[in-house]
Amino acid sequence: MFHMAWFLTTGFGAYGWNGQWSGNVPKDVGNPQLFVDLATSLERAGFDYMMLEDSSVLPDVFEGTPRQALETGVIRFDPMPLVPLLAGATKKLGIVATASTSFYPPFLAARLMTTLDHLTQGRVGINLVTSSPHAAAQNYGYDEHFEHDLRYQMADEWVDAVTALWDGWEEGALTFDEQAGVFADHTKVHRADFDGEFYKTRGPLNVPPGPQRHPVICQAGGSPAGMEFGARHADTIVAQVRTTEAAKAYRDDISARMIANGRDPRDVKVLFLYQPVLADTDAEAQAKADRMDAAAAANLDGALAGMSYVSGIDFSKYDLDAPIEDLTGKSNGHQSSVDEFARTSKGKTLRETLALRTTVGTRHIGSPDSVASQMEEMMQECGGDGFLVALPVTRKNITEVCDGLAPALRRRGLIRDSYDGATFRENLLAF
Repeated sequence: MFHMAWFLTTGFGAYGWNGQWSGNVPKDVGNPQLFVDLATSLERAGFDYMMLEDSSVLPDVFEGTPRQALETGVIRFDPMPLVPLLAGATKKLGIVATASTSFYPPFLAARLMTTLDHLTQGRVGINLVTSSPHAAAQNYGYDEHFEHDLRYQMADEWVDAVTALWDGWEEGALTFDEQAGVFADHTKVHRADFDGEFYKTRGPLNVPPGPQRHPVICQAGGSPAGMEFGARHADTIVAQVRTTEAAKAYRDDISARMIANGRDPRDVKVLFLYQPVLADTDAEAQAKADRMDAAAAANLDGALAGMSYVSGIDFSKYDLDAPIEDLTGKSNGHQSSVDEFARTSKGKTLRETLALRTTVGTRHIGSPDSVASQMEEMMQECGGDGFLVALPVTRKNITEVCDGLAPALRRRGLIRDSYDGATFRENLLAF
């Protein structure tokens, strides 16, 4: 069996703005009901978790303005307040919200996530990012963002600081001894007194540990620094690859890194970003994929803006029909995305390269049964742990995946038909 999850590519935002299946977007913006519907559907389908991406900027690298982002509805509400609402509508689904180690103080993060662990009854996770745009750093009072690899050094220490706070309450510290009138044993609650190169925090937390003690840590770095960070700290890893061969290479790499860090690779679930194209028949699905590819290739503004955001380079200044110059050392953004872009652009123009980038991960095309078969084959070959669906959050996509694909997977015995554990972590480690 393998695990399934859903990656909300713009978090608690707007999806499919002005599209054929986008629903009532003017009334849905900031309305949690669409995301509650997603959560209940995913639980019905047997998914492990949903992960809410986040960012602290209104993208404005492309053309030096937020025009493209605002016209296309690229907005993000803070995902943290949404977590209890999603948990209140479900019983078993894990809910992962994103936080930046560059900007969340360790004490704030440790206290917030412990509180959410209580509110969700042990079903919360945190997706750790280091952020990339200079504008994000400027929103928090810095002149520019920290250098890429330095951000991961800081993140490493950040996790140590947060963990020291989480571990400040020993097992058994909560006594609830009504006869003695003792709520908690003060000898089992300790200050962290963490004093590192980048972070300093006193502790202890003024909230007792949640059901998981340590909320599930999710991580999605694809650069060597990001993969090393994930190998040390993550419980589930998001991998962005386009082929089965690349998926196997990624799993082998991260497993070797985990072993080098004294961890069992089976304890970390690697899920591959996934964009299935589903329809009633294989032929209809292929026609649908062709339409989607044509629309994506025609949306040059969107492609250029997306690449500008992840790289920090304004691609509006480049000639679409000229070869792309060497980007080495020019980006302080998402290094793995920039490196992949550089690899695929060799010998090609910018226009040709963008035409190849119509998906964010692996894609299978066909009826639910055909796609389920392709998914099974890929997992058998690559040794991964499952898939992270990265489709726009529309009710049409939710229905196709949860009521079409999931039953086809379940008939093959590939995904769970019930949840054995009480917490997110227990269900993640169930197989």
